[in-house]
Amino acid sequence: MEFRYLGNSGLKISEITYGNWITHGSQVENDVAGQCVRAALDAGITTFDTADVYANTAAETVLGEALAGERRESLEIFTKVYWPTGPGGPNDSGLSRKHITESINGSLRRLKTDYVDLYQAHRFDTETPLEETMQAFADVVRSGKALYIGVSEWTADQIRAGAALAKDLNIQLISSQPQYSMLWRVIEPEVVPTCEELGLSQIVWSPIAQGVLTGKYLPGQPPPEGSRATDENGGSFFIQRLMTDDILNAVQALKPIAEDVDLTLAQLAVAWVLQNPNVASALVGASRPEQVVENVKAAGVTLPEATMVAIDDVLGDVVVRDPGMTAKSAPAGRPT
Repeated sequence: MEFRYLGNSGLKISEITYGNWITHGSQVENDVAGQCVRAALDAGITTFDTADVYANTAAETVLGEALAGERRESLEIFTKVYWPTGPGGPNDSGLSRKHITESINGSLRRLKTDYVDLYQAHRFDTETPLEETMQAFADVVRSGKALYIGVSEWTADQIRAGAALAKDLNIQLISSQPQYSMLWRVIEPEVVPTCEELGLSQIVWSPIAQGVLTGKYLPGQPPPEGSRATDENGGSFFIQRLMTDDILNAVQALKPIAEDVDLTLAQLAVAWVLQNPNVASALVGASRPEQVVENVKAAGVTLPEATMVAIDDVLGDVVVRDPGMTAKSAPAGRPT
């Protein structure tokens, strides 16, 4: 396993982060989830990412139990706040002082830890003053409940405003967690340059594009039984926009490129995002321990320039690059 600094901080994280969105607490049984976490630890992964909204807090509980007994100082544990949790009351979502304060306490309890290494705003809250949000995050840091602050799916302008307030409050905003893959490059024109300027790194989710970049989905054929595309509890809704023949045909054309560098398609996809110097880590999940073992092989890989060019040539127009998609994908108001 290789390690990279997270933003302009002294914190190092593993190039592969194990994330438990969708899987833990919903898609896979707890004993299998525990096996996946053990496989991650055995492979050298030290960084684990979750969120209170995943399986309505159950994912944090599963991760906390799976990591129990490990040396806390040897781990980097990340979680997030914003989306509705609990029964969905008027203050059970967003980035108000009330919700942040209550959410960090619940997350720490479920994760069985006194602090998280990174506490992230899971989206931008259009209904709470940013000053209130950043002051609440500052208080979380000063209380020792989080070491650093990050954001997820914020636009470049939102990141810039948040970073300015963080600087005024003397806390470290060090990361952005956006979707990023060969097929989804919307962060490249604006978010990445802004983060490079301000000293933030990317921790990218869905580098394998919901599994589409494994090549297991074939054009003109039904998805394999038991795959994410067939599982309503496993994210079938999120994968639908990728299940077009144009995209699936392009992905199949990547196979010889992966073979040329002795990687599987999934490994090529993870290695590709790690070629971006602003990316500190690629988030990967798993429903089986073997998937963790395979994905970790992308760490430390340097892809030749010819390979990067060949990937661009094959994917062509199926790549989404519009920086406006970050804002378009965000909720217009606080979810309930």
